[in-house]
Amino acid sequence: MMEKSEKGNGVAAASRSPMALMGSSRSYENEEVNTSMRTAETMLRLVPMALGVAALVLMLKNSQSNDFGSVSYTDLGAFRYLVHANGICIGYSLLSAIIAAMPRPITMPRAWIFFLLDQILTYIILAAGAVSSEVLYLANKGDTAITWSAACGTFAGFCHKATTSVIITFIAVICYAVLSLISSYRLFSKFDAPVNYPSKSIETTVFHG
Repeated sequence: MMEKSEKGNGVAAASRSPMALMGSSRSYENEEVNTSMRTAETMLRLVPMALGVAALVLMLKNSQSNDFGSVSYTDLGAFRYLVHANGICIGYSLLSAIIAAMPRPITMPRAWIFFLLDQILTYIILAAGAVSSEVLYLANKGDTAITWSAACGTFAGFCHKATTSVIITFIAVICYAVLSLISSYRLFSKFDAPVNYPSKSIETTVFHG
């Protein structure tokens, strides 16, 4: 009897082993996919940080003096906003990359936070690039309606550095737009929409006179 039971257990274990091997291989493949996706997202979040540093340094060092006067980025509010926006994006990119690199399961609060912050940072840096582009256009073309002459002919080096900083900023905008798409896809594909509970009917008591 003991030999029969041992043989039966051996057969059962042998019959279950392929399924167990398949399950372990699938879990291993899923773990590899999650690790590669986490690494890719971390690198993608570090790219706009590097771009923001380049745009920030270029604008901070952007000043020129000649016989006609001197000009600096601090003289223009749009360029000051560009510096502040890039600084905020640099800090957020570094923090979000550290969090994304952590091997933790994605929860709904974390997905919502990434989704909202990615959207906000995208619009912040996009606004900075758009306003700075408008200022550069006026500096290159001028505006005869308000008797604003073109300044880039006089301060060509200043305009060249500012243009380079704005172009780098728009490249960072593209990176943030891609991150926004990734975070929105993760949120709305992994988690269901909030359930709308029916409102409770309010019972009223009618008093008859």
